[in-house]
Amino acid sequence: MQEIADKICSFIKRKVEKSGADGVIVGVSGGLDSAVTVALCSKAIGAENVYALILPEKETIKEPALKDAREIAAMFAGRVEEIDFTDAYRTLAKAMPDFVDGAKIPNGNLKARMRMCILYYYANKFGLLVAGTGDRSEIELGYFTKFGDGGCDFLPIGDLYKGEVQQLAHFLGVPPQVADKKPSPGLWLGHTAEEELGLPYQVVDELLKAFSAGEKAEDAAGRLKIKKEAALKIKKMAEESGHKRELPEVCRLK
Repeated sequence: MQEIADKICSFIKRKVEKSGADGVIVGVSGGLDSAVTVALCSKAIGAENVYALILPEKETIKEPALKDAREIAAMFAGRVEEIDFTDAYRTLAKAMPDFVDGAKIPNGNLKARMRMCILYYYANKFGLLVAGTGDRSEIELGYFTKFGDGGCDFLPIGDLYKGEVQQLAHFLGVPPQVADKKPSPGLWLGHTAEEELGLPYQVVDELLKAFSAGEKAEDAAGRLKIKKEAALKIKKMAEESGHKRELPEVCRLK
């Protein structure tokens, strides 16, 4: 864990120095990934150069997540701002004739993209880089909002699977209630990743590693003692989300 932390901290420091930025900004949700990201940024460049933005919206982030976000931000960031964008979201919703209450995915993604807009406003205003909070499991699954939480300048923990991020959280002193919390994208109330994926993350991580090594879904399912359909679902998610991991395709004229 010390070696991993040192490598990531060196990476963060190089990114900030090379860009000429005055620091980094992190969206802190009260969850595992954002806690580890802000902790690493603080360790790399000093808390005084880390800006934490807490961006609650009344339908998705409630207590105790908000309390956890405040605790994490106070521990690792030199500057903290909390912006409830519920009214802005509702105003935008009213402006769209086709907006439908209860449309979980479109509405949840809209909130994620509004958070990205706020983060980049503050990044532009104060000369900061936006540190993304995605981990390798989420990136390989495409389990993030395109141009939402996927919108960032760099990804400090993007090469760590979810289980590795949890180990690193304990090593960095992230409070146990955050380090051991069930992962949630927070796109709607009560949204948990493992319920949506249909498998615990430790199994998802093993499947992703197996697919990266070229193992077939059927073989991985047998080895891990899970249903073949569950393994195929994870494989399909990884394959169909490739567009999220690439820049938009350009129509080449020559």
